[in-house]
Amino acid sequence: MTSSDLPLVALRDASVRFGAVCAVQAATLAVDAGEVLAVVGANGSGKTSLLRLLHGVVGHEGSRSQRPGCRQAMVFQRPFLLRLTVLANLRIALWLGDPRLAAAERNERAREALRRVGLTALGRRSALTLSGGEQQRLALARAWALRPQILFLDEPTANLDPAAKKEVEAVLAAFAAEGMTLVLSTHNLGQAKRLATRVVFMAAGRVEVDLPTAEFFDVGRPGRADGFLRGELSWSVD
Repeated sequence: MTSSDLPLVALRDASVRFGAVCAVQAATLAVDAGEVLAVVGANGSGKTSLLRLLHGVVGHEGSRSQRPGCRQAMVFQRPFLLRLTVLANLRIALWLGDPRLAAAERNERAREALRRVGLTALGRRSALTLSGGEQQRLALARAWALRPQILFLDEPTANLDPAAKKEVEAVLAAFAAEGMTLVLSTHNLGQAKRLATRVVFMAAGRVEVDLPTAEFFDVGRPGRADGFLRGELSWSVD
């Protein structure tokens, strides 16, 4: 088996604990290149912790493996932006991500990233004056500029109005069409239907269902997943 045959990232019986709380319990799953994986579940079910575990930024028990050389990025629900211009936020991210890049290359890649998300005209604006949707698109541009093979997104359209959600979804769909692998947590089941090729349902820190999107929505789901889809489960229960 060559490295290109390996999953981009894989978990085997991996758990995340915060004190007495087990946020992710013995998760086993793999993410292959080209997938769009939506992680759904009630509040407190462990979606964000699973994303951080897959990204490799939290301590864990069990096994986590990553394809050699796989580049990753993550966009958080509330992205951190510097008190600088939109372009400066991108240039600094590129400098931190790859200090070997020449200044001219950083500038060109930053401008291309802004074109990709429709923010070219706002390059000289302070990032903190952008609307919520514009800030999220800037965070996506910052991630795209790093050329990740896999992009993790925690509730990428939370608290955005319908127009802004549509714009962000269009950006994500374009990334996926180019072959970027996406893993996103979402409460928006319509979004999961529109974007995902595969859906994972979590409850009480456990991965309870892992199915292709069409099967998840069109076939009977076991246990709590069915109740969640019927709107009967709005928070995590044991």
